[in-house]
Amino acid sequence: MSKHAQDISKQTTEKHLMVFTGRAHPALAEEVAALLGTPLVPTDARDFANGETYIRFEESVRGSDAFVIQSHTVPINDWIMEHLIMVDALKRASAKRITVVMPFWGYSRQDKKHRGREPISARLIADLFKTAGADRIMSIDLHADQLQGYFDGPVDHLMALPVLTDYIKNKYGDQELAVVSPDAGRIKVAERWAARLGNVPLAFIHKTRSIDVANEVVANRVIGEVKGKICVLTDDMIDTGGTIVKAAEALMNDGAAGVIICATHAILSDPAVDRLKNSPAVEVIVTNTLPIGDEKQFDKLTTLSIAPMLARAIREVFEDGSVTSMFDGHA
Repeated sequence: MSKHAQDISKQTTEKHLMVFTGRAHPALAEEVAALLGTPLVPTDARDFANGETYIRFEESVRGSDAFVIQSHTVPINDWIMEHLIMVDALKRASAKRITVVMPFWGYSRQDKKHRGREPISARLIADLFKTAGADRIMSIDLHADQLQGYFDGPVDHLMALPVLTDYIKNKYGDQELAVVSPDAGRIKVAERWAARLGNVPLAFIHKTRSIDVANEVVANRVIGEVKGKICVLTDDMIDTGGTIVKAAEALMNDGAAGVIICATHAILSDPAVDRLKNSPAVEVIVTNTLPIGDEKQFDKLTTLSIAPMLARAIREVFEDGSVTSMFDGHA
């Protein structure tokens, strides 16, 4: 075989990793790309005068294993649309496989119908990405496990649990802890937290939520023994902070020695920052799945990076390894 033929054969058989980012949270994508040892693909991304989004990749992507990172943050509809357009551009430029990396799955709370004539918007998002050309989705701490079945293809559901619990063990491991779920629906997640922290006691908050007013909790009651314990109050996201702060207050009223608030996705819509600053929590621990601007920083807030976990998962997918193995045996 001639050298030219060998070069062509090598190009067609070797996989080519390429990482792309939208404009929603480039700092996270830059950190992931650096850990993978590959530069982000230069992209011309801009908006026309009427608000339409334009995308063009400045390198050939033909035959590549493409990973498109975009966090669905405010303004969420703009960034979802940009994400979809990037996927479409990759499909039309002959990328071999396209993995949508959305650390936070936009519209994930709208995962079922509570009343008649409502949409299931989380499924719509999955359908849109499939139509755009996505082969695979990678996301972190989905609001509900059933979202994995909304996409017609592989879904890698990563968990921030190891990142958050390792930090808590290192800082608070010498104290008497209890894990508290903010509602009965997340008990299974709280059980994994309790096991990871050394089989500590478990409690949950019984709450009533208004179906007519968004983000409004009507009542809280603690179920479980929390007196004298440092309570690790966990949730997948903090939006306006009303639910988690009322839960923290209920725990303190029930005799808890202190409260640590932990969440993967720091949406922090107004008035979340003021609520958290004035809450009884001694620390609020989140990850950087979403960008947290300077205006949302406060003394109690600790932000942990999930870039190493994302980079490892991308590497496993690229090399046809096992993403599940990342979490087996509390990895």
